[in-house]
Amino acid sequence: MQAEISSKRSEKKEKLLREVMVKIGLKQEDNEDKITVEVLLDSGMTGLVISSEFVRKNKFKKKLKRVIYVRNINGIFNHKEPIEHMTEVKLFYRGYKKRTEIDVIEE
Repeated sequence: MQAEISSKRSEKKEKLLREVMVKIGLKQEDNEDKITVEVLLDSGMTGLVISSEFVRKNKFKKKLKRVIYVRNINGIFNHKEPIEHMTEVKLFYRGYKKRTEIDVIEE
């Protein structure tokens, strides 16, 4: 019984260490509406990404960009889902503001 409890604590602690969520504000350049979203911090990506569904639901504007082929975790290129669009936003977090481009990933 003690080993089972320790194992569950260990799993919970390990999950907490892997997933860090923070709330940030996002705003489009040409729109004054700011939304608050919870985001995954340090997912292992080398850049910022946002889902095409989120972009569509929140009426963010997508812009074409050069095609970026994504590598799977095993290092092989994923030719099925290249990144072809981005969206420009202002990002807000605890007094920090930054205009940035976020790559849009298709689902």
